[in-house]
Amino acid sequence: MTKRIMIQGTMSGAGKSLLVTALCRIFTQDGYRTAPFKSQNMALNSFITADGKEMGRAQVLQAQAAGKEPDVRMNPILLKPSSDVGSQVIVNGEVRGDYRAADYFRMKRSLIPDILRAYEGLAAENDILVIEGAGSPAEINLKADDIVNMGLAELVNAPVALVGDIDPGGVFAQLYGTVALLEERERRRIVGTIINKFRGDVSLLEPGLQMLEELTGVPVLGVVPYTRVDLDDEDSLSPRFDRREAGRPVDIAVIRLPHISNFTDFAPLERHPALGLRYVEREKELGTPDFLILPGTKNTMGDLMWMRQNGLETAVRRLWELEIPILGVCGGYQMLGRRLSDPEGAEFGGETAGMGLLPADTRFARRKTTVQTEATVHAGPFAGAKLLGYQIHMGRTETEAEPFCVLPDGTADGAVSGLVFGTYLHGLFDSGELTAALADWLLRRKGLEPVPVQVETHRDYQERQLDLLADTVRKSLDMAAIYRAMEEYEHG
Repeated sequence: MTKRIMIQGTMSGAGKSLLVTALCRIFTQDGYRTAPFKSQNMALNSFITADGKEMGRAQVLQAQAAGKEPDVRMNPILLKPSSDVGSQVIVNGEVRGDYRAADYFRMKRSLIPDILRAYEGLAAENDILVIEGAGSPAEINLKADDIVNMGLAELVNAPVALVGDIDPGGVFAQLYGTVALLEERERRRIVGTIINKFRGDVSLLEPGLQMLEELTGVPVLGVVPYTRVDLDDEDSLSPRFDRREAGRPVDIAVIRLPHISNFTDFAPLERHPALGLRYVEREKELGTPDFLILPGTKNTMGDLMWMRQNGLETAVRRLWELEIPILGVCGGYQMLGRRLSDPEGAEFGGETAGMGLLPADTRFARRKTTVQTEATVHAGPFAGAKLLGYQIHMGRTETEAEPFCVLPDGTADGAVSGLVFGTYLHGLFDSGELTAALADWLLRRKGLEPVPVQVETHRDYQERQLDLLADTVRKSLDMAAIYRAMEEYEHG
């Protein structure tokens, strides 16, 4: 049987995803064929695999850590929230439909065969599977139909390590309370606890660690220090939105839309020493940046209405009048056009005027475009930059404008009108070429000399960060105990 270990958390944000990522890298470094697995993920950051299937970006990063190409079996169910009470449900990389939360909870156990087929397929090809839970196993209102925490652990007979986040305080209560709320058969699955994001002298925790072991009856597997690694964030609760890089000469503002998706598109910009990236939600925060980005969104028309109501649309038009360059990506591109119509109710329903800054009209449809592609930028200041990205969008945009970029088969993508640019291509900055070209252009517009930098792909940068993460976690956890737990469950 394939060895397996499951990481569950006391709450969302406890650090499950990064610990799974670290373990994938550690086991791979140790010579094992390893793959991640998360039965159900809720996130607006998604990725398109080489075969055109959609999956969560967290599992894409974990696959990279394991030296594997992303595979939708690693994330058989992806929920993409489109409102406060509903989500698009993606099963094995393809859209199954849009469901209200209550309707999804009634039908989700019917997805167990899909989950097990994905798990068993991966298990047949790997020595170790590192499984990630979601939220907390102690959400007692949801336990009856659980398919992602203890319910999944029982289905695949996995040992569980429980992680708590010390950063907000109360970590001992988190861990003990979670264990106390579990049923006895579930408690027996827990092979240890982990304290994550610790800052300070570990020796000061020792009395508490001993008491925690006595109260829970399981060992503490380690205390992981707060580690400054720069890896893709999973969702819009990311602390990335609170970052401010002071002292950088170029100010780039990104509108933080209510249903923002794939904000990881802009992570490479943060690493350029000349570019200061910030996210804004209110008109008064926007000011007069050197460059404005409208990102992707899972609800284009709804988020455009939000901008219309809070004054951000008017502020965007003011920047356009001041000849500030504007880039729209995916949903942001659609917003910049003249008209958006959704006769099938694929996203929001109805019809509305766009901002009118690009000569483009979008008609939404239920069929989803999901494709990985290369492209060459056509737009003047960035012409010739090579891109490798992917498209995820509902509907089609018609435009008579010059394209932003051109695909290998000659197909045009996006639109350009003056200093307004639009594209459907996610991951457009990952190659590094567009980042460098954009930075040089914006510096020259301000009368400044370009900053010489070594162009590095996003993937190469993340490889270095993954090694740093794995090294820190390996030193912090009792890896021998984790290997023993996997051996016992493999043979038991």
